[in-house]
Amino acid sequence: MDINTQLIHGYPVFDGQTGASSIPLYQASTFQQGGIDQPQDFTYSRFGNPTRQALEEAIAAIEGGRCGFAFASGMAAISSVLLLFEAGDHLVMCKSIYGGTFTLAETVLKRFGIRVTYVDEADPAAWEQAICPDTKALYLETPSNPLLKITDIRKAATLAKERGLISIIDNTFMTPQFQSPLSLGVDIVIHSATKFLNGHSDVVAGLVVTNDLELAEGIRQQQTVLGSILGVEDCWLVLRGMKTMGLRMAQSAATAQQIAAFLAAAPQVRTVHYPGLSGHPGAAVHASQATSGGAVLSFELADREAVLSFAAAVKLPITAVSLGGVESILSYPATMSHACVPPEERTKQGITDGLLRLSVGIEDACDLLADLQQALAQLTPAASKTVPAATPS
Repeated sequence: MDINTQLIHGYPVFDGQTGASSIPLYQASTFQQGGIDQPQDFTYSRFGNPTRQALEEAIAAIEGGRCGFAFASGMAAISSVLLLFEAGDHLVMCKSIYGGTFTLAETVLKRFGIRVTYVDEADPAAWEQAICPDTKALYLETPSNPLLKITDIRKAATLAKERGLISIIDNTFMTPQFQSPLSLGVDIVIHSATKFLNGHSDVVAGLVVTNDLELAEGIRQQQTVLGSILGVEDCWLVLRGMKTMGLRMAQSAATAQQIAAFLAAAPQVRTVHYPGLSGHPGAAVHASQATSGGAVLSFELADREAVLSFAAAVKLPITAVSLGGVESILSYPATMSHACVPPEERTKQGITDGLLRLSVGIEDACDLLADLQQALAQLTPAASKTVPAATPS
């Protein structure tokens, strides 16, 4: 099935008992049992709920996996996966990484005796060189947040298998529509379903998928013991949002490509970070493992003052934390997604005070381009400019 058909017919979308066109909300904490000694599928909603099970089957199906898990947030999903490891273990992570994941690694994991080494995600040799006898996993995020850096998924997954390591990827930016990490050899895929999978900025949720039954058992235990389950109403909302993900992502990504090319030519913009541009350092690798540049890009203006002027001038994108909604969202990583990252670490990662991230929504491209053009017109040209070529990769 192609994506739009799969999102409607490729998993339990319709209620098998009543024929209802959407899975019901089983708003129940407990379930009546047929007898004291009679096992049944559902007993208590922390252990399992029919609405949540439908969502878990849905994400597993569209990711091409065997087992799916729904969590109360993207960070709950990431935490539950990373807490599979124990004191003395070592993890290798990409350097350009979501701020929440970095904070988790530097606080909770460190307190539990789990060490992390950060590497240049675009350099396969760096991943291999960071592996030591205690290494247990490689953690990828590609494209990365917010600099859209690219990791070669096949090479990382192959390296992990050769060394007996677990490979984990955050696939939030690409979604299963544009990138299928399990088919490239990755063991565990994580999503912030708050973003494109739900797509309406009205849910906070996380999802995990794996083909490995042993890993699945560990993740399920974490989900149950930590209690970080997704509530049934939020499960239903994500199921509803997923039905239109194919259409939303196609529209947003096509517009993002146009906007990236426009910004690359704008004299007020120093740099554009978007893997759909041929001049992006990771464009060729990205094109080999994904079918689109995606709906998120970032770009650098001269400084913080230029950012403030630009953000005050734009009219259509809302200024907000998060991404992946039907509305375009403009974010300032230094005070939003990476505010929890120390300034010196942000500098190491390349997150400047002039960096803005744009999640492109489903508005008409012509209107978004006109709005961005009028906002940029109020700025002076950047002193230096290092933008990639604007042609599609």
